[in-house]
Amino acid sequence: MWAHVNFLRFNKAKCKVLHLGRGNPHYQYRLGDEGIESSPDKKDLGVLVDEKLDVSHQHVLAAQKANHMLGCIKRSIASRSREGILPLYSALMRPHLEYCVQLWSPQHKKDMDLLEGVQRRATKMSRGLEHLSYEERLRELGMFSLQKRRLQGDLSAALQYLKGAYRTDRENLCSRACCDRTRSNGF
Repeated sequence: MWAHVNFLRFNKAKCKVLHLGRGNPHYQYRLGDEGIESSPDKKDLGVLVDEKLDVSHQHVLAAQKANHMLGCIKRSIASRSREGILPLYSALMRPHLEYCVQLWSPQHKKDMDLLEGVQRRATKMSRGLEHLSYEERLRELGMFSLQKRRLQGDLSAALQYLKGAYRTDRENLCSRACCDRTRSNGF
C-alpha cells in the first residue's frame, strides 16, 4: 500500500465514503483491516454536498447563519440609520449569503427565494425604507439582488476570459466528442 511505503498514517475515524449518483451499489471500502463508514453528505471548503450532488442544504445553512447575524444586529444596534445598517450587512451577513456562490449557485427558485428573503428582511431594517418595495429599497441603498450579483460575477469572469486574463489554449477549450451520446451535438 502506497501509504505504508511513504510512512503516511490515516486517522480512520475521520475517513468517510460519499457514494455519488443514483444506482450506486454502495460498496464497502476498507482502510487496512477496518471498513470505512459511509456518509450521506460531506462538507469541504465550507460547501456541503450530498450524494446526489445537491447543495440545497447549503442554502438553508447559509440563510440560517445570515438570519442569526441579522437577529444579533437587530438586538444590539439601537440606530436604524442606513449609515449604520448597510456596513453591518455588508460585513456580517452578505459573506454568508455569497460564500462560494459560483460553486453552489442557487438553481432552484425555492433556494433563491430563501436567500433573497434574508436580504429582504435586512433592507427593511433601515429607518424610512419600510414602506418601499424590495426593489426600491435595493435601489435606494445602492445594493443588488443576489440573482443580479451572481450574474454580475458570471459576466465579469466571461469578460476576463475574453480579455485574456486566463492563460488557456482557447482553440482546445471545447473538443469534439468521439461518440454519439451527446444528442446530435459533437461538442
